[in-house]
Amino acid sequence: MATVLVKPLPPLSGLHFFRRNPSTTAALRSPATVAAGSSQHFHGFSTYIRCFEFNSLSQMRDPAVLRHRRRVSTVVASAGNLTAPSSWESWKPDKKAVATPLLLSDVIWPAAGAFAAMAILGKMDQMLSPKGISMSVASLGAVSAILFTTPSAPAARKYNMFLAQIGCAAIGVVAFSVFGPGWLARSVALAASIAFMVIARANHPPAASLPLMFIDGAKFHHLNFWYALFPGAAACVILCLLQSIVCYLKDNLKF
Repeated sequence: MATVLVKPLPPLSGLHFFRRNPSTTAALRSPATVAAGSSQHFHGFSTYIRCFEFNSLSQMRDPAVLRHRRRVSTVVASAGNLTAPSSWESWKPDKKAVATPLLLSDVIWPAAGAFAAMAILGKMDQMLSPKGISMSVASLGAVSAILFTTPSAPAARKYNMFLAQIGCAAIGVVAFSVFGPGWLARSVALAASIAFMVIARANHPPAASLPLMFIDGAKFHHLNFWYALFPGAAACVILCLLQSIVCYLKDNLKF
């Protein structure tokens, strides 16, 4: 048989094995150690070094002790999901935005795009008025502001915009069909719309107003599920075309 040389494992650095002795236990319980552990902070909450010592095998198997250990470990693990509390910095202007020089063209082109968008939609309203249909809805004002002023924002992504517009509008139709007009339909529709955008990873805040507009707007009731496509999603196609023109002008015609 062939002989295989086995290389010994290198010593593990950083791992130390201690035997339980009175000096170690006294060191862990010393005021200096407790003070050092209590000075550590995790997301705003003080954390303490907790040493679980078992005096006997029966205590190790005690369900109450095990539940206590699981409860402590669960609290520490869930603390990682906490978000940092808001500070006074959120009440101040963005330092990067203030430091960026503002050109006149950065103001003119987005404003011109919004003017053109409402003018086109208003003209379409005149053409569709005999049918009782309106294209100029309030949520499109917020969509225009997002597309023309912050085209790189997550809410301006085409996926987010169209999926949220269609999904939230359909949720409004379903809520109205089930609960009828009233506060309950509005509450359920808004909550379901926010949940839908979170699950679908399609954050587009203006779309949350579409269910409320359908429930409270009698002029939209005859559209039924066509409301999922019109006027919200259909108007967004026009706004996206205008956004491409505005972005081109902002990048190439600066003054």
